[in-house]
Amino acid sequence: MNALVLTPRVLAIGGSDSCGGAGVEADIKTITRLGGHAMTAITAITVQDSQAVHEVSLMRPDLVMRAIQVVFDDLGVDAIKIGMLGSTHMVGAIIAALRNHADRTPIVLDPVMISSSGRHLIDSAGVAKLRDELLPMAMLLTPNLDEAAALTGSTLNTIDAIESAAASLQALGAKFVLIKGGHASGDTVVDVLASPSGITRFEGSRISTRHSHGTGCTLASAIATGIASGLDMIPAIEQGRDFVRAALAAAPGYGTGAGPLGHSRAIFDNRP
Repeated sequence: MNALVLTPRVLAIGGSDSCGGAGVEADIKTITRLGGHAMTAITAITVQDSQAVHEVSLMRPDLVMRAIQVVFDDLGVDAIKIGMLGSTHMVGAIIAALRNHADRTPIVLDPVMISSSGRHLIDSAGVAKLRDELLPMAMLLTPNLDEAAALTGSTLNTIDAIESAAASLQALGAKFVLIKGGHASGDTVVDVLASPSGITRFEGSRISTRHSHGTGCTLASAIATGIASGLDMIPAIEQGRDFVRAALAAAPGYGTGAGPLGHSRAIFDNRP
């Protein structure tokens, strides 16, 4: 990996969350808390609270492409985090915008498909394009269990099935695949990483809280910031998981549903 970067520049591409729990708002908070400089290309404006996503308005793909271009041309980018894209056209625009950058700028792709309240955020054609054309550009793919099942067409109800799905997704072109186990049952959360050297499991006790809105966005952004800072993949993942756990523990308790994490109050001393 690169030598340590004093202030890593991380470009977050994704949707805006009006309640501040997920999307680019979570990305900005995470990147900043971990010592990075956050930049954004906003793909959608969402109207949501802790209960549901009430409305989504997609941005013009050409405008998003332009935002990506000017950030690269002027400020430079050390890592990219991609979240909600929302449509087949947006997926195509992101592929076009990043085609000349993917070889030298690591991409962390969080394939956001369904909100935590159950709303579909991209159509099936968009999922297929993401899987077939954007996924191979990524250094790291970070699906949850539902997203990994949708991408592979598999039922992921055992750890062996999860490991097999991670390897299958890696075979599609991503260098690393981290399937997050937070949606599984049980007192222990197991995340599974497929890497060039094999399968690695990350385990931790489950933090019992309903205030978990934005954990996926937060983890992907934390890992991207670690990579941008010069960390290798496994230390970046470990740092990201530690940060998510600290932010869960520090959740302020806002909202009547799945409330936001406590990014700014997280007690976290492992920053690069």
